[in-house]
Amino acid sequence: MHYNKTITLKNSTLCTLRNADECDGAAVLDVFLLTHRQTDFLLSYADENTFTAEDESRYLKAKTESPDEIEILAEINGKVIGTAGFEKIGGHCKVKHRADFGIGINEEYWGLGVGSALTAACIECAKKAGYKQLELQCVAENKKALNLYKKFGFVEFGRNPLGFNSRNSGFQELVYMRKEL
Repeated sequence: MHYNKTITLKNSTLCTLRNADECDGAAVLDVFLLTHRQTDFLLSYADENTFTAEDESRYLKAKTESPDEIEILAEINGKVIGTAGFEKIGGHCKVKHRADFGIGINEEYWGLGVGSALTAACIECAKKAGYKQLELQCVAENKKALNLYKKFGFVEFGRNPLGFNSRNSGFQELVYMRKEL
C-alpha cells in the first residue's frame, strides 16, 4: 500500500507523510526509540526493543509491499518526526475486517497537527484496504490522544483497569476504542 502527501503544519512548516520504506529503517528505529523514551503512554520501553535497523528495514519493506497494512512516516526537512500505521488483527474470516492502529510522534512536534494528519492518513488507507473497523488502545490518562481519536470518530467500547503496569506509575487503565469505516 502506498501513501504520499505534503501538508502544512500549524506553525507553517511543510511536513511530508509517506510510506516508511526499507531505506528508512535506521531513521524509523531512531524515532521509535525516542518516542518510547519520551512518554509512558506507549506499549513498551525503549530498552525492551530487540529490533536492529536491518530488522526495521525488513519490516518496513513488508509493509510497503502489503496490500492491507501500512507504516506512514512524518518527515520535516528529511528528518523523521513520527510514524503511524495499522496492521490486520488476523487473517481468519471472522476478523479480517479489523485492523489495529498505532502512532508515535516526537514530543518536540506535539500540538502542530502531525497526529491529526497521520491519523487521517491511516483512516484513509484502512478504508482503501477494505477494513470495516479500525481499533486502538489508549492509556486513560492520555487525554490529548483520547481527544484526538474522538475527533476522528473513534468510540470507546471497553476498559481494562490493569491494562499496562508502568515502571513509573503502576497500573494504567487502557481505553479500547474503535472506528467503523
